Amino acid sequence: NTDNNTTTESTDPPQRFTRKEILTLISVASVNFGSMICYSILGPFFPTEAVKKGASQTVVGLIFGCYAVSNLISSLVLGKYIVQIGAKFMLIAGLFVSSCCTIIFGFLDRAPAGPIFISLCFVVRSLDAVGFGAATMSAFAITAKIFPNNVATVLGILEIFAGLGLILGPPLGGWLYQTFGYNVPFLFLGCLMLIMVPFNIYVLPSIEAVPSKDSFFRLLTHVKTILVCYVIFTLSAGVGFLDATLSLFAINRFGLSNGYVGLIMLGLPLVYILASPLMGYFTDKYPATRVAFLVTGGIAATIGFCLLGPAPFLHIQSQLWLLVVMLGLIGFSLAMSVIPTFPELISCAYEIGFEEGLSTLGMVSGLYEAVWCTGTFYGPIVGGIIVQHLSFEWAAVVQGGLAFLGVSISAYYIWRPWPLLT
Repeated sequence: NTDNNTTTESTDPPQRFTRKEILTLISVASVNFGSMICYSILGPFFPTEAVKKGASQTVVGLIFGCYAVSNLISSLVLGKYIVQIGAKFMLIAGLFVSSCCTIIFGFLDRAPAGPIFISLCFVVRSLDAVGFGAATMSAFAITAKIFPNNVATVLGILEIFAGLGLILGPPLGGWLYQTFGYNVPFLFLGCLMLIMVPFNIYVLPSIEAVPSKDSFFRLLTHVKTILVCYVIFTLSAGVGFLDATLSLFAINRFGLSNGYVGLIMLGLPLVYILASPLMGYFTDKYPATRVAFLVTGGIAATIGFCLLGPAPFLHIQSQLWLLVVMLGLIGFSLAMSVIPTFPELISCAYEIGFEEGLSTLGMVSGLYEAVWCTGTFYGPIVGGIIVQHLSFEWAAVVQGGLAFLGVSISAYYIWRPWPLLT
């Protein structure tokens, strides 16, 4: 890649991004922002509308959950064949499918109540997940290909836009719904995403590559790969758990309105998007610290989840300020742990002999997305079951225990007295 490999002597000033790199950054940032805002728009109003159309709370949960399952399956398949399909085509096609599904979702209120409405929700939501997965996974691969020496730094910057999408989606969706009705939120954001399609056709570079014979299974024979995947799983499970359970806990425990709960829940993503660029910079500047960041982030997450309730065995009274501070700590721990995982997975692939190129980057991106989706599916379901049978406090302790297990294995991997089989 002549655009970013033409480095000069160490005495020269740092190389700036080329026009190609800047346009790629803008393109992928727009995909991240648009995809996440469309993903998060459903929360404030769709469950209420779905119940009116004959869906139970369990079915509503499954409609949300099918997104993660479809994303998981499509990420593994598309990640394997990214070279044959083409990274640019996959991103644009995924963006087009996701935007069309978002628009179609805006007309589902006109479907007959009962099984027809529910079935259409599952179909459209699943197709949306496939499009979303294709766009985000190819965006990861393109980013790693265009910025091979600054992967973590660029990901840290891009996570700002993904975080902004998650933050702005619920309030914007709620306001559009209250002001204009059910259809407008989906039509507005779907058309906005549709406009991004010709923009990305023009801006994104085409990347030629040769298919690889390597597979996901070979990648998973590496001990460190499994460790990093487990860390990714605990992170996404924690996020999914909080999305599904935190609002009800805050309302019941502190008597807060939905508006105040929404403000409290902004604490985690705000800290995350502020800390992500910093973590990305240090991860690229000091690559040897990646695993140390994962360990430190896991410790912070363990403390955050155990004090979120707080844990019953600590005998600490639940207070609102403590909840807010712990959400901020969890957000910071996410930044410390999420940003290093993707470049670390790429390093794992190269360590076991994978060829450098788009095919490997596609498989790594697919694996990352699949593991993340597994966590977002597991977190709300298992967390909800524990909350229902025990309490939010104990469910948060379990989540903290998952993070602590990851810390323990990571620490052993670093300071083990004998080498593990890889």
